[in-house]
Amino acid sequence: MGGHRWRDRLGPAVSVAPGARVDKFEIFFDLVFVFSFFIITRATAMNITGSSLLHAMLVLAVLWWCWVIHSVVAARVRLGEGFVPVLMVVGMAALFCFALSLPQAFSDPRQTPAGPMVVAISYLVIRGVHLLLYWHVAQERPGERRLLLRYCPEVMLSTILLLAAALVPPRIGDLDTAMMVRDLLWLSVVVLQYGSGLVAGAWGWTIESAEHWTERYDLILIIALGESIISVGVGGNLLGQPVTWEAVAAAVCGIVFTAALWWAHYDVIGPAARIAQHAALGRPRVAMARDAYAYLYLVMIAGIILFALGAEEIVRQVADTHVGLREPTHGPGVPLLFGGVACYFGGGILFQLRTLRTLSWTRVGVVVVLGAAIPLGAILPALAALALLTLICVGLVAVEVVVMADSRRALREAVFREKATHEAHEVEFRAAWHDQPEERGPGRGGGTRPA
Repeated sequence: MGGHRWRDRLGPAVSVAPGARVDKFEIFFDLVFVFSFFIITRATAMNITGSSLLHAMLVLAVLWWCWVIHSVVAARVRLGEGFVPVLMVVGMAALFCFALSLPQAFSDPRQTPAGPMVVAISYLVIRGVHLLLYWHVAQERPGERRLLLRYCPEVMLSTILLLAAALVPPRIGDLDTAMMVRDLLWLSVVVLQYGSGLVAGAWGWTIESAEHWTERYDLILIIALGESIISVGVGGNLLGQPVTWEAVAAAVCGIVFTAALWWAHYDVIGPAARIAQHAALGRPRVAMARDAYAYLYLVMIAGIILFALGAEEIVRQVADTHVGLREPTHGPGVPLLFGGVACYFGGGILFQLRTLRTLSWTRVGVVVVLGAAIPLGAILPALAALALLTLICVGLVAVEVVVMADSRRALREAVFREKATHEAHEVEFRAAWHDQPEERGPGRGGGTRPA
């Protein structure tokens, strides 16, 4: 009774309408994901090895699947309305605990499994919150509830595998065997998660608002790009150090090439894909949303984390006064930086191919150039290697602005007309809020009516 009373006071859950946009509470929720991306980068940067990179990608894949499920729920119910924010705060707390425990998820398996246990329990709470919320809003649609039941085995099995990854390795005497078993269990979770999305298919699911779906994923990608800037600034040891021209140049290069990566996706490809998502209906819309956004955005975000690690390594060398300016770079900085950007562009190429059915040879060419530039960057000084990457990224943007001028202009005009029409409708609707008394005396709010 008490639960129903509070739910009545807060209001019911409200379904998403076809023209819905991203709610402010959703952005608030994503702040925890910013912290999660930061934790993954920080934990990996402490000791960059092949194993640590593998662990980072496994954790990112599991975390991203949680976010995908979250976006599916947000595409069905408005997260900022009624009693839903209260339930979502529970999910936020669980996600925060999940992120805090990630550095211990792949620590020495012979130690206490407290950290990995928190990861598994937090994961179950996150998935349970989303499952219960979707089950509640689908009460009038039995077909949707039957679809949810198909995913229950995935939730339970993935939780069991994470619990096994926490409890089984400490019981294995040989350290190498224990680590291998733990990694295989995590890999099984990833295969189970993404395999279930492919096996379940697009039948029966709907995306009411293509605008909400595309905007949500575009925002999380921007958040990931912003997190990379934070990681470079914090991990690159720029804070608290004397300001030098070399450090300033490195910081400027970091901002410029990150802005070029933003431009490469959001100037043409992102808006065009958004229109394609709107144009698709029924199962094709759901399939495109799954393939292009839920799956291929993961490749782009993985690339962001990789190049953030590489940029951090290189900026740290630039800021280190004990490293000569002409001394070649050392460590994994250059392969991670150039390889991460190539991974970002590679994901973008696949995204463009899936949504627009086109292929930009400029993008393919830049991936080849980035791969070929790794041996050159390895023998260059750190600042020169960073400048080389910046030149490649800015060069791509400049070439595409010229080559795609006509199509870019037509797309931008169409997007602007849509935006202007939407803004005009908003102004017309809000005109009813304006107080319009026939006569206004002095001191009673006289003046022109606001737009």
